[in-house]
Amino acid sequence: MPDRQPRRPVPYFSQWETPAMTLAVVAEGAERALLRDPAWRGSGAATIEDYARWAGHLCGMACLRMVLAARGASPLPSMMELARGATAAGGYVEQPDGVIRGLIYAPLLPFMAEAFGIAGEIRLDLAAADLPALLADKDFFIASVHKDIRWPERHPDSRGGHLVLVTAATPEEIIFHNPSGHDPAAQADARLSPADFDRFFAGRGIAIARG
Repeated sequence: MPDRQPRRPVPYFSQWETPAMTLAVVAEGAERALLRDPAWRGSGAATIEDYARWAGHLCGMACLRMVLAARGASPLPSMMELARGATAAGGYVEQPDGVIRGLIYAPLLPFMAEAFGIAGEIRLDLAAADLPALLADKDFFIASVHKDIRWPERHPDSRGGHLVLVTAATPEEIIFHNPSGHDPAAQADARLSPADFDRFFAGRGIAIARG
C-alpha cells in the first residue's frame, strides 16, 4: 500500500487545559499540580478539584477531541463533556473509593459511533511497522504507549498506559500528537522512528475509520 500523509492539519489538544503544565504534573502529580491551572474552567468541569482529579485520565478524550476538531465538529465538546459521555457508556468507571478506571476501549466504540458518527475498531498485536499499512486504510490510530514517550531517549520497563493520536506513518517515522507532551516538539506532530516508537508501544489501540 502507498504511504499516506495527513490529508489535513490536525488540531492539537493537551489533556490539561494549560499544556505548559506537563512538567509540573510529572513532578507533583495531576491532582496536586492542576489545582493551579488558571484555565481549568475550559475543561467543562464543575470544580477545579474535579478537573484535577479527572485530567490525568483524559489522554483518550484528548485524542477523540482532536479527531472531532480535524473533522470540523462545531461546537467542539469540552474534555469533561466527552468524559461524562464516555463514563455513561462504560468507558470510565468511578469506583467507590474515588479511583477512576479507564479508558476501556470496548464501550467507547459505540459511544463514538452514536454520539459523533465515528467508526472505530480495536486492534491488537501490532508493531510500529504495521502502522503505515493501517493508516493507508484508516484515518487515525489511537495508540497505547508508555507515558515516557515524550522523552524518546528513555527505555521504559513497560509499555502502554497512555494514549497518543497517530496521524501518519511511513516506514521511516511515526507522526503523532501526544496529549501530555512537555514542549512543542513533544506535543503536536512528534516524530519517532518505528524502532523507537516500539519501545513505548503496547501493540494495541483504536483504529479510526475515514470519515
